[in-house]
Amino acid sequence: MADIRTINESVSVAPQITVDDIAAIKAAGFVAIVNNRPDEEEAGQPAGETIRAAAAAAGLAYTAIPITHAGFSHPQIDAMTQALVEADGPVLAYCRSGTRSCNLWALAAAKAGRNPELLVGQAGAAGYDLSGMRPTLDALAGGR
Repeated sequence: MADIRTINESVSVAPQITVDDIAAIKAAGFVAIVNNRPDEEEAGQPAGETIRAAAAAAGLAYTAIPITHAGFSHPQIDAMTQALVEADGPVLAYCRSGTRSCNLWALAAAKAGRNPELLVGQAGAAGYDLSGMRPTLDALAGGR
């Protein structure tokens, strides 16, 4: 099973998952999966459609919000917010290492008005350093 790191009661992040992980993800209580990895980023990674089909077969919601090396955009941040709001329970977001998923969650949370200091702390407790994006989180949160 993938190295799932809990950010808070609503969101966890992980590196690349496989079809074989889906049953354990559902058993762990997740109700939705968010894929933040573009297809064919790395040779041999499972296609998003393969994960989507396995998630659907297990009764899990699935959303693809690929983040490339071009970085993050407001439409991606808004799509993450929508995926989190529509999920009726915990969400697992994944990418190659979990970092982009954590960063996108933090950007969405800040844009929704969450305190950037809290976000940095939650990410840090899960092993992710958001200090480099703190000015962006502050700006999105409106200086909260």
